[in-house]
Amino acid sequence: MRPTITQGFLAKNPSVLIFLAALSLFTILVTIMSSAYGFDLVSTSFVKTLGKTLTLCLIAIAMDLVWGYAGILSLGHFAFFGLGGYMIGMWLMYARTQGVVVASLAASPLPPTPQEVQAGVVNQIFGVVGASDLPLVWTFAHSLPIQLALVVLVPGLLALVFGWLAFRSRVTGVYLSILTQAMTLALSLYLFQNESGLRGNNGLSGLQNIPYLDHISQDVISIWFFWASAFALGLGYVLAAYVVSGKFGQALRAIRDDEQRLRFLGYSVEGYKLFIFTLTAVIAAIAGALYYPQAGIINPAEIAPIASIYLAVWVAIGGRGRLYGAVIGAAFVSLVSSYFTGGTAPDVPLGFATLKWVDWWQVVLGLSFVAVTLYAPRGMGGLFDRFAHLLPPRRPPNRHGADLGPDAGSLREREARQ
Repeated sequence: MRPTITQGFLAKNPSVLIFLAALSLFTILVTIMSSAYGFDLVSTSFVKTLGKTLTLCLIAIAMDLVWGYAGILSLGHFAFFGLGGYMIGMWLMYARTQGVVVASLAASPLPPTPQEVQAGVVNQIFGVVGASDLPLVWTFAHSLPIQLALVVLVPGLLALVFGWLAFRSRVTGVYLSILTQAMTLALSLYLFQNESGLRGNNGLSGLQNIPYLDHISQDVISIWFFWASAFALGLGYVLAAYVVSGKFGQALRAIRDDEQRLRFLGYSVEGYKLFIFTLTAVIAAIAGALYYPQAGIINPAEIAPIASIYLAVWVAIGGRGRLYGAVIGAAFVSLVSSYFTGGTAPDVPLGFATLKWVDWWQVVLGLSFVAVTLYAPRGMGGLFDRFAHLLPPRRPPNRHGADLGPDAGSLREREARQ
C-alpha cells in the first residue's frame, strides 16, 4: 500500500505531531485549571494572557515563514495583525452599541425606527471624535460574516498590492525592510487621524464584551477564546510546516540563500515571494482578530513600527528558520514581559539606585537580542536541535565549505542529515 500524502508529510515532519500533542495537553491543563470549567486555579485574566500569547505565537510563525525561510525581513507584519483586529473590532463595537441603544429606546412610546437606532449608534461610537455620520468604512460593520471576510481580505489585499509593487521592482534586503516599516508607519499615522473613521487615537474599546452573550460570564468567554487561539495556532503550525516541507519550501530556502541563482534557473522568484508575503499577512490578520477581543481594546499605537521590530526580536530569540523556535521565542518573551511589566516583579535595590523592571524590561530584552545574535545564533530552538541531534556536522578546519544560508547559525536540513 502506498503511503498517503498526509502520512508522508507527517513522516517527514515528526515535530508537527509533537507540537500538536504538546498544544493539546497544554489546552486541556489550562481548561482543567480555569474557573470556567475546572478547579479555579488559574485566574480569568491569566487565561486571557495565555490566549493572547497563543495568538502572538501564531504571528511569530508567520514572521518565521517570511523571514526565517524566505529571507524577507518584514518590519510591517504587525500592521496586518492590527488590521485584522480593527476589522473584527468594528463589528464587536457596533453590535454591542446597537444592543445598548435598542435597550435604551425600548421604553419609548413608539418602537424606534432603524434610522433612530443608527443615529444613536453613531452618537455613542463617534461622538467622542465629533462625527455625526457613519463613516464609509463602517458600511458593513453590522454584518459579522462580512467583517470576518474583511479580516482576511483587507490585510491580504494590502499585502498583495504592496508586495507586487516592491517585488516586481526587485527591492531586497534592508531597503525592503525600510519600505515595510514605512508602510506600517504610514498606516499608523493615518489611523491616528479622526478622519480615518476608526476613532483616531481613541481606537476601539470594549471588545471583550461579546454581543448577544451578555448572559455569559467573562471566565467562560475567556476560555472560549483560549480554545479558538489554540485551534488557530495548531492549524497555522500545520499549514506552515506543510508549506515549507515540499518543493515550495525548498524554493523559499533557495530564495533566502541565493535569490539570483534561483532566478537564473528560471524560477519566478517574485511570484514565490509575493505568495508567501500575502499568506503570512493573512495569518497575521487572523491572529490579530483573535488577540484584540481578548485584549479588549485596539488603537493605532498597536500598529506602530516598534511592534513589528519586537516581532523580529521574538523570532530571533526563539531561532529563525524553525517553526517551533518562533513559537518558543514568542511565548517566552510574551509571558516574561507580562510578568515584568505587570507590577508583580519585585524591584531590585542596588544601593545607589533601584532597578524597576517596568522601566528596564525593554533594555533587558534588547540586551538579550544582542546576546542571542552574537553567542547563540540558533536561538532557544537550538537547544531542541541539540536534544534531537539536528546540529550541523563538524567539518575539518580546512574543509568548511560555503555558507548555505544568510548566516552561520541557520540550520540547513541538508547538513543536518549528513
